[in-house]
Amino acid sequence: MVVLADTHAPRRWRSCPSAVAAHLRHADLILHAGDVCTADVLTELAEYAPVKAVLGNNDGPDVAAWGAPEHLEFEIEGLRIAMVHDSGRKQGRLARMRRRFPAAELVVFGHSHIPLDENDGDLRIFNPGSPTDRRRQPHGTLGLLDIRDGRLVNAEIVPVT
Repeated sequence: MVVLADTHAPRRWRSCPSAVAAHLRHADLILHAGDVCTADVLTELAEYAPVKAVLGNNDGPDVAAWGAPEHLEFEIEGLRIAMVHDSGRKQGRLARMRRRFPAAELVVFGHSHIPLDENDGDLRIFNPGSPTDRRRQPHGTLGLLDIRDGRLVNAEIVPVT
């Protein structure tokens, strides 16, 4: 599974960057944690694999019309996953996400453009960063998740720039 956030089209994403496409070609599912900015990106991503997306603070009505809600809760192979764009301040984030999504085992989010993979033993929170707008990060990034038999067996943040 490929996880993206903060693609910020068309300013930062005019079309899918080749390093991102290389991962998408092998995806069985794509998660986008918001700030797509135009539904055209979601349509483009759907050419690779099914897409689940949430609204970001820069997403317009066309992204909502595409079907992206404020947050999502769903299961993949029995793993309970929640998605939201903005998880709030860094301080207290794990506890805050546990309160907001008490059934989740994994929360995927974006907004900060800062890749993060943190786990307290009960809840894992995962921000893939941004593949196109790295801000102060050394690389643009995306996330890869490997879920098997209801367990997240591997989570990886991969540089793409």
